Amino acid sequence: MANIERETMDYDVVIVGAGPAGLSAAIRLKQLDPDCTVVVLEKGSEVGAHILSGAVLDPCGLDALIPDWKAKGAPLNTPVKEDNFYVMGEAGQMKLPNFIMPPLMSNHGNYIVSMGNVCRWMAEQAEEMGVEIFPGMSCSELVYGDNGEVKGVVAGVFGLEADGSIGENTEPGMELNGKYVFLSEGVRGSLSKQVIEKYDLAADCDVPKFGLGMKEIWEIDPAKHKEGTVTHTMGWPLGTKNTGGTFIYHLENNQVYVGMIVDLNYKNPHLFPYMEFQRFKHHPMIADLLEGGKRVAYGARAVTKGGFQSIPQSAFPGGALLGCSVGLVNLPRIKGNHNAMLSGKAAAESAMKAIKADRSGDVLEDYNAELRSGPIGKDLKKVRNVAPLNGRFGLLGGLTIGGFDMWCNTLGFSLLGTLKHGKTDAKATEEASKHKVIDYPKPDGKLSFDRLTNVAFSFTNHEESQPAHLHLLDPTIPVGVNLEKYAGPSARYCPAGVYEFVEEAGKDTKFVINFQNCVHCKTCDIKDPSQNINWTTPQGGDGPNYPNM
Repeated sequence: MANIERETMDYDVVIVGAGPAGLSAAIRLKQLDPDCTVVVLEKGSEVGAHILSGAVLDPCGLDALIPDWKAKGAPLNTPVKEDNFYVMGEAGQMKLPNFIMPPLMSNHGNYIVSMGNVCRWMAEQAEEMGVEIFPGMSCSELVYGDNGEVKGVVAGVFGLEADGSIGENTEPGMELNGKYVFLSEGVRGSLSKQVIEKYDLAADCDVPKFGLGMKEIWEIDPAKHKEGTVTHTMGWPLGTKNTGGTFIYHLENNQVYVGMIVDLNYKNPHLFPYMEFQRFKHHPMIADLLEGGKRVAYGARAVTKGGFQSIPQSAFPGGALLGCSVGLVNLPRIKGNHNAMLSGKAAAESAMKAIKADRSGDVLEDYNAELRSGPIGKDLKKVRNVAPLNGRFGLLGGLTIGGFDMWCNTLGFSLLGTLKHGKTDAKATEEASKHKVIDYPKPDGKLSFDRLTNVAFSFTNHEESQPAHLHLLDPTIPVGVNLEKYAGPSARYCPAGVYEFVEEAGKDTKFVINFQNCVHCKTCDIKDPSQNINWTTPQGGDGPNYPNM
């Protein structure tokens, strides 16, 4: 669509993604210069529609950005009152005493929140300051300047034919240009991937690592509800070889967030992350909590876990990568929203300094330096070895050595230095012949649910006549390679049932992509062992519509 004529709009800064990073950048830009022109483009139907996070929020990012957030009505209504850590077995659990946990693991002073609602509130603050926010506007292309710099994005393309061609009802979208373009797309953003590859931003960092986070909201018996209680578990059902963990957060209104993160470095292609999550809810401790309650929402999202050593160069000619587009989650704390906010603030300050000096389209080197040496870098550096240790030694070894290393880092040193991650999550997948098939119990419809039933509770919708946004680089690989060697893992690693292998009598097995089910988690883009699936943005407004996630 390169030759299409489009309407063009110019801004000082164009921001892709209305998450905590993008909105923080917009707010900070307006704080620094009320006359600065800023636009935020959001692919969800509204701000917050695609936001899924645990979430226990460390308010340090909000404190730095909007110190009077409490007076302004920020939806941080549930302070953490109690912290619990358990190692789970199939029939029981062992509580870890809080005093053995490194101080950084404490949630004292943090809040159980819906990040979707926090982002909706942040958007209100930004709009009051004059920021233009356009939801339902997917950014499908980058626009480059004469010197190879990113100068803008194409947003708002609607009505393409199913084969991707232009039809009579096609709306070509707009070109929005800026002196700087911020990409705050979240994990594995499609434009961020292009920028990282084009400018070789990952040349000097370790491989990125990810987990798959799945979450349900439950309304439970008021007698069992303990507002402000935060519980994290590890162990069963993932066992000691596969790493990840779960969370149970009691927020207001007799609701709890129940979720699991499965690290995507697992070797056995028969592993079914979604069914591991459903099985977890049948543990006696969890089943007792949820009995008599009802699930009201479901969602899934990839989580960055590479940490400090996996951060690519975050500034590129004409813009910057923010938040989870860079990978700023503190893995053992399961927190990244505070760092996302701080990254948005830092990028805004760097861009405003450049704009005031009549610069544009260059590399914001001071932002790149601040990310590593400032509060974000200090937060991530203390826990940089947790993910590599989990990958090498599994649950028990990772917990023991990782805990020791975090204690050492708390005291200002590390005996281990900085460890490498090794393989990507895709390459970690081994051939199916090396592993046993895992037998998962059938969902009972009370505590556990099949994928398609649960996807209905993500309120996902895609216009079916549009082109599929999930692209196969080679259409022969799913059956010819992945099914043959890896037992077709896409049928299991997707938490929304997008991919399936259909056998028809007398015909070859067919690979089917049900893109309408996609909840935009990006797991397929990460875990496919042949790296054959490219996730791109569907037309604006499509995808999940998360309430209170």
